[in-house]
Amino acid sequence: MALAPKFYGQLFTSLSHAPKVHTLEVYLDYVCPFSKKQFETLYEKVFPIIKTKYTGRINVVFRQQVQPWHPSSTLVHEAGVAALRLDPKTFWAYSAVLFKHQTEFFDVNVVNETRNQTYRRLAKLYGALGASGPGTHQADEDKLYELLVVGEKAGEGGALNIGNKVTDDLKLLIKLGRQTGIHVSPTVLWDGLVDNSISSSWTVEQWDKYFEEKVHK
Repeated sequence: MALAPKFYGQLFTSLSHAPKVHTLEVYLDYVCPFSKKQFETLYEKVFPIIKTKYTGRINVVFRQQVQPWHPSSTLVHEAGVAALRLDPKTFWAYSAVLFKHQTEFFDVNVVNETRNQTYRRLAKLYGALGASGPGTHQADEDKLYELLVVGEKAGEGGALNIGNKVTDDLKLLIKLGRQTGIHVSPTVLWDGLVDNSISSSWTVEQWDKYFEEKVHK
């Protein structure tokens, strides 16, 4: 859970020095147009400001928010979880790709394909990161697909709801959103508290003004 710097006296840590940073948590759904708008502003325009103007002062956490009224939301978020499993350094870059291609996973574009066919398309997008991905990572389409694919044979004891290799990880993310009381995306938290004043339409200037006010309180 995020802790505002002014309350860091409440923190017990085994570290000799714990950095006092503010935390911005953004609950986003890969197939939500408003989430796409907010993500792209943050990723392309706000992050450079945080790196230069607010170095060591602000951390940003991407919270995956599955919205079940978008049936494909679960599948796309599973792909994000799979990227975390394979190489965490690819997560933000892959998320940018998923948002860029989000309409390809809207209802009309998935209704006539199987679940595993959707997974294969998601894996191809991951593989397209290739050697251009962060660091020295070689994004591997087949390895991502292996984490997502659902087998056609019953599991142990005849189980039929067998899920895939990232099901348990996704459950933890769902539990976090539920216990925090998150309903829609995007929802933004500053130092652990929901701030409904923040809009998906905010410009980089509005974000900068917000940080100025919050960081210097």
